[in-house]
Amino acid sequence: MTWPEAIAITVAGLGAGAVNTVVGSGTLITFPTLLAFGYPPVTANVSNGIGLVPGSVSGAWAYRRELRGQRDRALRLGAATLTGAILGAIALLTAPPSAFRAIVPVFIALALVLVVLQPRIARALAARPHRRREGPALLAGVGLTGVYGGYFGAAQGILLLALFGVGLDQSLQRSNALKNVLAGLANLVSGIVFVLFAHVAWDAAALIALGSVVGAQLGGRYGRRLPPVALRALIVVVGVFAILRLTVL
Repeated sequence: MTWPEAIAITVAGLGAGAVNTVVGSGTLITFPTLLAFGYPPVTANVSNGIGLVPGSVSGAWAYRRELRGQRDRALRLGAATLTGAILGAIALLTAPPSAFRAIVPVFIALALVLVVLQPRIARALAARPHRRREGPALLAGVGLTGVYGGYFGAAQGILLLALFGVGLDQSLQRSNALKNVLAGLANLVSGIVFVLFAHVAWDAAALIALGSVVGAQLGGRYGRRLPPVALRALIVVVGVFAILRLTVL
């Protein structure tokens, strides 16, 4: 790895950490970066997931005030996320690499749609009347997002926010804090599976981890001040590049 590549991967990790903390979908920054430097798709996905774990912890810490009073809920939903993430990670490692190359562009395209629609989703959730209750449907939905997070995970945070808007009676910021914990848990659990059974590019994972920790703190402190249109535009650009890299280039 050259110094320019190392710097670029670290900067991508910083951006992903900030985006994951504020919105979700930071994988659409780091994953295409690794592809651009020649990492095979599955190795890039595995290394990226492991690298983003420290950033998820940092993001959860940045939103610690909004997490107060949610311990029991986080434990219940965390158990569903953990189970789903294990299944997703196993699916990634047992399916042939060609399946990942075929499926992930579809996931990225869906994630980009969610990124573009995120402001409308947030407005719709904020306008809902306060009569939501946590129930089995929410638990099942969170489990499915865990499967997605264990397999790939881009925009998992946006999926979680949408589920919380339907199933939880609380503010969007408190839901965002809970989202950071669950998305980070999915990365952690799948990362453990990857460490045991997959090839990890540890140099890339370490650089993403370094950048994501700093980025998560910046996202927690300053992320809401960034122009949201510019942020989403950046995510769409790198996401489109990833699709092209996997399907055309």
